[in-house]
Amino acid sequence: MDIAVDTVTEIILRLRAVDVKEGPTDPDSGSNPIDDGATDVLMSGTDDATEEEVRSMIGALNDDQRAELLALLYVGRGDMEPEEWDEAVRFAREREAAGEGAVRSILGSPIAGDLLDEGLANLGIARGLPQA
Repeated sequence: MDIAVDTVTEIILRLRAVDVKEGPTDPDSGSNPIDDGATDVLMSGTDDATEEEVRSMIGALNDDQRAELLALLYVGRGDMEPEEWDEAVRFAREREAAGEGAVRSILGSPIAGDLLDEGLANLGIARGLPQA
């Protein structure tokens, strides 16, 4: 794999941070974080840079790394088997070339972080992540 496991791990952690966010339920509550136990920390807001950080991290990858990241998603989701790794990477490159970018595919997949983690596990690649 061209993409470093550490890079994939960082993307997984950030994706998991995005996954736990929820939309604002009381955007104008005017509450004090100390009084409400900082529960708003799990709500997405305009100052939440986590999704933008994921976009930036994936966008900074080279073409081969983005294809491999997307292929990990396919293997983790069960669309392709670990034995089909080369085919999964080739398919991911075709999707990238067709304008169906890795960023959109990954951020559009529910539990993408868990699926990437599962992809690493299915390939037998050790990762030091806590289980979600």
